[in-house]
Amino acid sequence: MAVAEPIAASGPSWDPIVRITHWGVAAAIVINGLIDEGGSTLHIWIGYGALAMLVLRLLWGFIGPAEARFSSFPFSLSAAIDHLTNVFSGHHKTHRSHNPAGSVMVYALWGMLTLTAATGVILETEPFPVEHRQQAMAQVDSHEDGEENELEEIVEETHEIAANLLLILAALHVAGVAVESRLSGRNLVRGMIRGQPTSRSRE
Repeated sequence: MAVAEPIAASGPSWDPIVRITHWGVAAAIVINGLIDEGGSTLHIWIGYGALAMLVLRLLWGFIGPAEARFSSFPFSLSAAIDHLTNVFSGHHKTHRSHNPAGSVMVYALWGMLTLTAATGVILETEPFPVEHRQQAMAQVDSHEDGEENELEEIVEETHEIAANLLLILAALHVAGVAVESRLSGRNLVRGMIRGQPTSRSRE
């Protein structure tokens, strides 16, 4: 699979859709993962919001500008390993979009967010919500109810594991951005806010 070509040292520019979806998902992960960990109404609606942001970003990966398209940051483990090897050996390159290691992290985050959101939606779909379970318990025998509870436990556990892994990946992503910013001399966080990375000399 082809790897995104390096570009000028100024780095990639990010359009408003990329920036809005990035920070929207980031806020959702922080709030639902660290602040409101329960199944509150706020937690549920933030989860739906994160899912909507993810869908928009994935769509933008097909029709958005060059830096936002999947073709600019293909998934390649071998390219990611080569990139990290070059970084640790003192050779750093600026890429058109995400660097190869960043690309792998982006897809990992999206995949884990999809699993977290999907299991969350399932838990809020009949027969899992409390009001539906109470109605169902009056209509089914104990054996069927036991199977339903067992399935719910599996989905809840999967949701919790996926959410925790999502937080770990997010933390690794932040660390990776910090390292990349340090090595490249560009403020990537500011770039995701303003649209264009800023060199240290301009800060």
